[in-house]
Amino acid sequence: MVTCHLLLILGELNKKMTAGKQHKRNQNRTILFYKPYGVLSQFTKDNPDRRTLKDYIQIPDVYPVGRLDWDSEGLMLLTNNGRLQHLISHPRFGHQRTYWAQVERIPDEQALEKLRTGVSIKNYFTKPALVKLLPQAPDLPERNPPIRFRLNVPTAWLEMTLIEGKNRQVRRMTASVGFPTLRLVRVSIAHLSLEDLQPGQWRYLSSAESKKVLSVNRSLSYK
Repeated sequence: MVTCHLLLILGELNKKMTAGKQHKRNQNRTILFYKPYGVLSQFTKDNPDRRTLKDYIQIPDVYPVGRLDWDSEGLMLLTNNGRLQHLISHPRFGHQRTYWAQVERIPDEQALEKLRTGVSIKNYFTKPALVKLLPQAPDLPERNPPIRFRLNVPTAWLEMTLIEGKNRQVRRMTASVGFPTLRLVRVSIAHLSLEDLQPGQWRYLSSAESKKVLSVNRSLSYK
């Protein structure tokens, strides 16, 4: 009798543990990650010499929302929430993405206006963007390795807010007006920003932040 009773107890405990694990798998998980330079925006390693998300994130069943190029830095979202992933990544919703781009030489107003109204890259004309010249370099961690400066060639920082994300778009946009990008950092997606994160660090998105993403106004106003 004691043995049967013990087996019943163990059976119930096993059911509860299984249900708990299933509940945990079903919970929505979204994280903000500060991707360092030189990290691939994927978990699989296709080159032994390149770091991937797996080197920094051990959370199961979360996937990148969009991507950042290997040589770009900054904010990434990873989630297991299919609806959130769709709302952020699908072009029709036009969420703002803000970048700080360090460019070679100092763009004039004519170049800035071209970036704002749209430029032609790879047979595609970019949508209007918010673009301004920053008065000074933003407070960012040093890049490892540092960018390569050209002697006697000044650099400047641009803040660019886009509502689309074509392949290497910011780099191609600045190059098209004659100011190649030397360093590129994505600082925000919609209302979410890097805040106090350092390269390689991540944090969970709060439920309030997730709800705001799902209900955010998806139109971008240009003034």
